[in-house]
Amino acid sequence: MNAPASAAAAAAAFAEAFAEAQWTRATGAGLDPHEYRRVTSGLRSVDDWCPAFTRAAREHAARAAQAASPLSAGEHWRTAARWFHVATLAPHPEQARAAADADDALARALPLLDPGARRIAGEEFTGWLRGPADAPATVVVVPGLDSAKEEFQDLVDALLARGVAVYAMDGPGQGALAATTAVRADYHRVIGRVVDALGVPRVGLVGMSLGGWYAAGSAAYEPRVAAVATVSGPFRLGWDALPGPVRDILARRAQGEDAAREFARRVDLSALVPRITAPVLVVDGGQDVIPGAVNGEPLARLAPRGEYLLVPHGDHLLGNARSDWLPVLADRLTALLTAHPEGESA
Repeated sequence: MNAPASAAAAAAAFAEAFAEAQWTRATGAGLDPHEYRRVTSGLRSVDDWCPAFTRAAREHAARAAQAASPLSAGEHWRTAARWFHVATLAPHPEQARAAADADDALARALPLLDPGARRIAGEEFTGWLRGPADAPATVVVVPGLDSAKEEFQDLVDALLARGVAVYAMDGPGQGALAATTAVRADYHRVIGRVVDALGVPRVGLVGMSLGGWYAAGSAAYEPRVAAVATVSGPFRLGWDALPGPVRDILARRAQGEDAAREFARRVDLSALVPRITAPVLVVDGGQDVIPGAVNGEPLARLAPRGEYLLVPHGDHLLGNARSDWLPVLADRLTALLTAHPEGESA
């Protein structure tokens, strides 16, 4: 095999491995598994990822324009939002455009699917509040390093079905704000502004991946956080041990490697755990092995009111084990937040 052919084969093999690694995350986010296989089967390199997923998203957007009912149009727009978001998981010059398109598609979907949904935005945050105006509690869903409000709609739906209001957000360096803001270690300040904007006396937080660290850290600083759940959240990060692709993502989201190293150094809950007085449910997958990211078990063990749910076969974000943790988390968080009147600590 000559050198160009060998390089092409290596690029295709890497793209195949990348697609396999993203499989449970993408399907957990709501992408049809058969369509995912069709879209990824023709990738010649990871450089093709963003364009291929963007094309699939635009096909769903086109179906929305031709839909026979507002409900069908909304469903197609929501599907398009998911595909646009997953398009952002590989670096590409059009990555920021895909994130903006995901935001726009969700903005088109929700008014059709849930006319009561409200866009709420402020300094370094944006998102959608859904649920009844008189809901007994409000939950904020906090995304992670390269996730966004479009990714965890099944979690949002599970919480809504239990009667609570849900605010799914993008914060600094995330989703629609990734191109204009950088990740920040004092994310709790953003959460404080979110609670102000929501106008409620207390909230629950669900943090996904790095969002788990954001959520737990916010509970240490923000007294209006009444309950927390983390899913695949790190207790601390070790920059030198992180895989190269994760360091690259962090460097892009921090707007530079030096800033990324400093951010990673500050991702450590050791000193904050004693200050977390709210109940904390920590969900981990036993097959989630990311070098440099310590799992959440220390948070559950050391937090004054910690609880641990380990799913042995679960991977990162447990997209391969949704039924093993999602109903438990939704039930537990709802019970903690609704067991006490508004204004009282859970």
